[in-house]
Amino acid sequence: MVAQTGPMLVVIDGPAGAGKTTVARRVAAALGVPLLDTGAIYRTLALVAQRRAVAWDDEPGLVALCTGFPIAFGALDASAQAQAVRFAEEDVSAAIRTPEISQGASRVSAVPGVRAALLGIQRSLALQGCVAEGRDMGTVVFPDAPFKFFLTAALRTRALRRHTELTQPGVVPPSLEAVERDVAERDARDTSREAAPLRKADDATEVDTSGLGLDEVVGVILGHIAAGPRTAAERQI
Repeated sequence: MVAQTGPMLVVIDGPAGAGKTTVARRVAAALGVPLLDTGAIYRTLALVAQRRAVAWDDEPGLVALCTGFPIAFGALDASAQAQAVRFAEEDVSAAIRTPEISQGASRVSAVPGVRAALLGIQRSLALQGCVAEGRDMGTVVFPDAPFKFFLTAALRTRALRRHTELTQPGVVPPSLEAVERDVAERDARDTSREAAPLRKADDATEVDTSGLGLDEVVGVILGHIAAGPRTAAERQI
């Protein structure tokens, strides 16, 4: 075990539907530190690009949108269930959570110039410590983070979770089969892209959430954090 120094920084990576965002909210609330939802940054970029008629594969156009990107995150609510996302003073929290924008986020996040352009924003938001969740937090954005976790789950389990998220009163959700196809397609894009592909950092602790409840997953992560940072060699035991 090595001593913890500097601001508290916890990173949680994993594929779509593994539970990263919900778990990260709970962990951040328990630790009393901000939540950095990097997926929301890419979702917001996809939304802004759509509104400004910039194609999701237009690298120069997307990079231009990243200049002075006015995104801000609100505080977690008392139940740690929600965090407002604002872009240029507009609350875009709901607008960035649609299936279409989810696919757009996957598309724009695969553009090398976009990832490079947003890297500084992500790191600046975490200067005072945070729980950061995404797909390349432990491998690219915060490679020296003292606490790294990689959440995973079976494809069907992740699709079921996503389908539940999309089932809202008065709204007809896509079929479970369609959601599962979307999740699988996103997995393929995220793991095969040239820029910062999704993968577990060598020194990250993997947590399979398939058969675990939310409280159990949060408990596992907080237990590892309470034990203190470990060296890469210790994490392989």
